[in-house]
Amino acid sequence: MYAVKVRDQFSIAYSLDNEAFGRAQNLHGSSFIVDAEFQSEILDEHNIVMDFELALRLLKQVLVPLNYQNLDEVEIFNGKLTTAEFLAYFIHQEIAKATAGSFTGNLKITLTKSHISSASYEGRV
Repeated sequence: MYAVKVRDQFSIAYSLDNEAFGRAQNLHGSSFIVDAEFQSEILDEHNIVMDFELALRLLKQVLVPLNYQNLDEVEIFNGKLTTAEFLAYFIHQEIAKATAGSFTGNLKITLTKSHISSASYEGRV
């Protein structure tokens, strides 16, 4: 399997309104490093999975509406528990929409919160 991985970061405020989250029920902030790994079993006609610059541009484009936002106030997340796993899935789906028709393969999104914790979602595009 071939792969191209790009990285960016974003910061958010949010609360997780459920007692399962303990202190994280309260409004708090997080900064995430985001890795987007595009995977393919074959290379395209240019011998690449995807151009690095294009991959990074797609990731940055998806993160713009999230960065420095209070997710509790973002309408599309109304009533959702915006966990790291959920956000990884959301980012995956947004990139999948943006690459429709131009990339076919797996996409793995990993959100790293610290050197000891991360969450990810991987699926076909």
